[in-house]
Amino acid sequence: MLVLQSLRKIFNPNTPYEKVAIDRIDLEVKHGEFVTVIGSNGAGKTSLLNLIAGTLLPDEGRILIDGQDVTTVPEHRRAGYLGRIFQNPLMGTASSMTIEENLAMAELRGRRRGLAWGVTRRQREQYRNLLKPLDLGLETRLRDRVSLLSGGERQCLTLLMATLSLPKLLLLDEPTAALDPRTAEKVARLTDRIAREHHLTTIMVTHNMAQAIEMGDRMIMLHEGKIQFDIRGEEKRNLTVEAVVKRFGEKIVFEDETLLCAPVGGQRSN
Repeated sequence: MLVLQSLRKIFNPNTPYEKVAIDRIDLEVKHGEFVTVIGSNGAGKTSLLNLIAGTLLPDEGRILIDGQDVTTVPEHRRAGYLGRIFQNPLMGTASSMTIEENLAMAELRGRRRGLAWGVTRRQREQYRNLLKPLDLGLETRLRDRVSLLSGGERQCLTLLMATLSLPKLLLLDEPTAALDPRTAEKVARLTDRIAREHHLTTIMVTHNMAQAIEMGDRMIMLHEGKIQFDIRGEEKRNLTVEAVVKRFGEKIVFEDETLLCAPVGGQRSN
């Protein structure tokens, strides 16, 4: 589904500030696969998502989605078939528009838009049914402006918006990092449920190693722009934070305390 071939990105080349963000990465992600990406600051996690989304263009290599070479396709054209969620809950929604207007706008992603559009009675009922399982009461606030929502409520709405049109690829850039623990757990569970229910090909960047282990069915560790660790299936299900630290403790210095956070939903047993 997604293929990266010898992907390379350098910031400030040929200067004293040169930084190799992505160093000739080769990666293949199958349809419906949920991949978590872990790594310390500067490992290349967000740069990798930006290259896939078209926010950045690579200096070398190719990016293929569903067999189509999109290496030089601009970001706005990729947005028609990619869903993306950022760390900042304020991104991904239109603050001055209502909840139902944001959902209606998201539903039109990848389609031609006319000059006149609105929310129909059928759509309004659909949005209520979509929001009710969140248990946040948003289904009763469809005509409230998004600016009135809390950070957690906005992030849940952003997730629904990003997946409403069932994108080919869902990119998540630390979607729970700015949320309180309880809300972060709710967003994480919702993310996992939506991705699995709709078999969405998903790549989620996180600083939380325990979260990366618990969520998804494959985990990749980046360090200095290279893939150091790629694990999936039964081996991933049996993985623990301690095992990863033991394996890479001498090779990779974990600079971020959040890398060793407790897993989503509580303590993970060995």
